[in-house]
Amino acid sequence: MEEFEGSTSAKKTKTVYISTVISIALVLLMIGLLGLIMVHARNLSKYVKENIVLNIIVSDGAKEVDVLALQKQLDTHPYVLKTQYVSKEIAARNLQKDLGEEFVQFLGYNPLLSSIDVYMKEDFANNASIENFSRQLSKNPMVKEVIYQKSLIDMVNQNIKVISLVILAFAGTLLIIAIALINNTIRLAIYSQRFLIKSMQLVGATKNFIRAPFIGYGILHGLLGSLIAIILLLGALYLAQQQIPELIILKNWVEFAIVFAGVVAIGILISGLSTYFAVTKYLRLKVNNLYR
Repeated sequence: MEEFEGSTSAKKTKTVYISTVISIALVLLMIGLLGLIMVHARNLSKYVKENIVLNIIVSDGAKEVDVLALQKQLDTHPYVLKTQYVSKEIAARNLQKDLGEEFVQFLGYNPLLSSIDVYMKEDFANNASIENFSRQLSKNPMVKEVIYQKSLIDMVNQNIKVISLVILAFAGTLLIIAIALINNTIRLAIYSQRFLIKSMQLVGATKNFIRAPFIGYGILHGLLGSLIAIILLLGALYLAQQQIPELIILKNWVEFAIVFAGVVAIGILISGLSTYFAVTKYLRLKVNNLYR
């Protein structure tokens, strides 16, 4: 009879631990998915900003050697990410592809001017920096005009700002919910062990001696839950890139590793602390209150 009761108790404890790990894993999966969304949103924001193009139209009389020298000078500017020189011939070929007609032969000459396409660094892809940059360029006699879409830049920066605030607010809310869910899950698991905790205390075990194995199991459960969540996140990343191949340009394994490390840290920290407070609660309770 005693062996049967011991076996039943062991199975019940194992079931509680398994359900605890699964619950922690699912909550951490939500946190990890939000982290990956934030990383992709951040990389998308950077990609969009760094693909805003300024067209520097060069005067018709400028020599190609001087234009290439200007391009090298622009490459060293702190605002500039990269540049691309577009000669009159290249500009004509590009326009011909867009129009589908040979306009140079029809006109008898090439009316287009050489230009330098400038891609700004993310931190300077805003109208204030670009206007300052344009004023500097306008002082150069070779520069005829600087063309960029001011309204587009305003719209991009405004939308990115709004989306970032929404994601941050959602992340904060989800983190609070995750902490509450994991804490409640662990408290229920410890509740099933309350008589064992009190029995150890009654036979003379110190509080730290009683707490130590429970906290160890709590940290282990957090670690196992986070590892399961990371495996599921890797699967989600793989499926997402299969369905949307364009996501490959936003892939950054360093940032993904930081998200995964954050999932592990959150899992261990919340599980360990929740276990500590739950065990401490039952250590302070009187025997009669254990039945409530």
